Amino acid sequence: MKALLALADGWIFRGTALGATGEVAGEVVFNTSMTGYQEILTDPSYCGEIVTMTYPLIGNYGVSLEDVESRRPFLSGFIVKEASEFPSNWRSEISLDAYLKEHNIIGLQGIDTRALVKHIRDHGAQTGVISTVDLDPESLVAKAKAAPSIVGQDLVKEVTTEAPYEWAEGLWDLESGYTKPPAQAPYNVVAYDFGIKQNILRNLVSHGCKVTVVPADTPADEVLKMNPDGVFLSNGPGDPEPITYAQENIRQLIGKTPLFGICLGHQLLSLALGGKTYKLKFGHRGGNQPVMANERGQVEITAQNHGFAVDTDSLKGKAVLTHVNLNDNTVEGLELTQDPAFSVQYHPEASPGPHDAAYLFQKFIDLMKNHKK
Repeated sequence: MKALLALADGWIFRGTALGATGEVAGEVVFNTSMTGYQEILTDPSYCGEIVTMTYPLIGNYGVSLEDVESRRPFLSGFIVKEASEFPSNWRSEISLDAYLKEHNIIGLQGIDTRALVKHIRDHGAQTGVISTVDLDPESLVAKAKAAPSIVGQDLVKEVTTEAPYEWAEGLWDLESGYTKPPAQAPYNVVAYDFGIKQNILRNLVSHGCKVTVVPADTPADEVLKMNPDGVFLSNGPGDPEPITYAQENIRQLIGKTPLFGICLGHQLLSLALGGKTYKLKFGHRGGNQPVMANERGQVEITAQNHGFAVDTDSLKGKAVLTHVNLNDNTVEGLELTQDPAFSVQYHPEASPGPHDAAYLFQKFIDLMKNHKK
């Protein structure tokens, strides 16, 4: 079945349908990872986005339902050069095409993904429409122009949990599968769900934490009543500025309990301090982003997925810069100067990897340990 992608600036890409059929709009972005497409599909941070994979063959190892990062895929659409029709892996349970159909995700394949990625890199991420039902280029371009921008939207409300729950699954063990937490976990952590990835929760459990996940709008006083040893601020989708309720709750938590933020949580912590964020031209999405860890004097290869960044100058000395992106010198990590809190823009929990920054979970443990003394 024929399918089209139309960008708001008038560019058209013709290909064939992948996954579900229909029509969908979203911000067209690209990810440079060679593997991990299943984790990308189920990362809630992609809500509102049409993801293009730069690696040409996607789906060759199928889909394992043990490797999902959330309860379902939240991205708007999925674009690949070629989707494998015959996955080969002993853990595979379903093909990529069938998985997309099952979750009503509209995809596109057979286009020149290199040309699309170069266009995004040169002209910036922008709204696009994928359609298998309307193949009129002019009509689709008009729809792309009329679709709302990701800027200014509260996408967190689309992905957060509706009710609190406890998470009790640790990291994967080759012999026993996902591990269980200790009977008496020494640290009580409350995790805000702004679009949290399950591998973050697994890392916290494997580091000795009892983890309770709460909705994004849970008031700070309710969190403090749970007597947490620390509060985790999760990743999530889109523009951090409209998430004012989260900023206010974080503001009330600063200084009262240790805080650790990842990705959107990092941005929200900065906004709670009175800082500012801005939209990147095409963002950072992939598993090979080099970051300088200033405090360690080491370069880390990291997994990233964000379209916004923090302006350090706006923080006015309330936090110190701990990590810097070596590609464009944008902020990748901060630590508060007066209170026990730190955050990173990238993903130390990345599955399938890299794991250069996994030490940050132990840093959170140490922060809680010192705060309890």
